[in-house]
Amino acid sequence: MKRSSAVLALDVGEKRIGLAAADGIVRIARPLGVIEVDGKELDAVARFIAEEKAENIVIGYPRNQSGEPTAQTAFVESFKDRLSQVTDVDIFFQDESLTSVLAEERLRSYGKPYAKGDIDALAAVIILEDYLEK
Repeated sequence: MKRSSAVLALDVGEKRIGLAAADGIVRIARPLGVIEVDGKELDAVARFIAEEKAENIVIGYPRNQSGEPTAQTAFVESFKDRLSQVTDVDIFFQDESLTSVLAEERLRSYGKPYAKGDIDALAAVIILEDYLEK
């Protein structure tokens, strides 16, 4: 990864994709929201890449509690392959173990209502934070 580059993180699901970004200087992850998976999601991700001037993408890599791949892992790998055909930015995987659980716990602790999309966006933030700490 280019250390001075902006990074876009994706929490890829079958219904929604959570997005987060960090610029190349401050490197603090911030949620960007969600994209609905509706057949136009690659175009939407490409727009976010352009808007954020991202040179790197981090995609959460799902595994089960034993660390084994799952059906969701295959879905995410397929998404990465499709995304790599529409962009030339570097794409990396980052373990996403328990990120949705952690995101929901954080949101619950705020004591305010939240939606599933909020969980997805915050999970993308956690994925990005983990990646930036490496």
